[in-house]
Amino acid sequence: MTMGKENGSGSGVMRPDGKPLRIHGTVARDLGISIISGKFPPGTVLDNEVTASDQLKVSRTAYREAVRILSAKGLVEARPKIGTRVSPRKRWHLLDPDVLYWMFQSEPDEELLANLFELRRIIEPEAAALAAERRTEEQVKVMETALEDMRVHTLSNEAGRAADQLFHSTMLEAAGNAFLGSLTSGVEAAVSWTTEFKERKSPSRRDAIPDHVQVFEAVAAKNVERARQAMIELVDQAFTDTTVVSRA
Repeated sequence: MTMGKENGSGSGVMRPDGKPLRIHGTVARDLGISIISGKFPPGTVLDNEVTASDQLKVSRTAYREAVRILSAKGLVEARPKIGTRVSPRKRWHLLDPDVLYWMFQSEPDEELLANLFELRRIIEPEAAALAAERRTEEQVKVMETALEDMRVHTLSNEAGRAADQLFHSTMLEAAGNAFLGSLTSGVEAAVSWTTEFKERKSPSRRDAIPDHVQVFEAVAAKNVERARQAMIELVDQAFTDTTVVSRA
């Protein structure tokens, strides 16, 4: 597999934020996708630095940096005399935005997908309930603007998906809990990449914006129980939609 010439920003491959990946980032992304998709299952020993860099046509420094990235995300472990081995899934940093991005670049593992939505079902309904108690008027305005942008741009458009992320991240912020707030980047990534995956697989799928409206109206009205239930319904329906397109 050729990564392209090693200069400047690399091969023209983009990061999730739209900026070009450098060579080591491209290598890390491709290896990360191979690991998460099961092509390189846990326990697999990757090629050594010299062999791998020759095969990928990148420098040893770039390959070494790529392995460092994967190691920091818990996907691999490098040991002297053993080499670089794919780590057990329990060590993967699954809420890392890059790991979530890589997960949805191929067909997501059904168990991981179910686990992801199970986590969202634990976190987001309670965050919505807290937000209904604690939200500020400014946060309500931000969520309302995000909803309007979702309507205007639709979730098939990058701008619409960015508004969707903003809606969910503002919800977590409005919950007023520092520990919930620390999960924002992971929840944002989960929302973004599941939505992008659904749009890629089935552009004419069900409109999810009315589900968000139900959550917003409950939070704006400070209706705690309704906010909780509306978010449960939103997450459950999103899981159903994602599962349907994943199996199509």
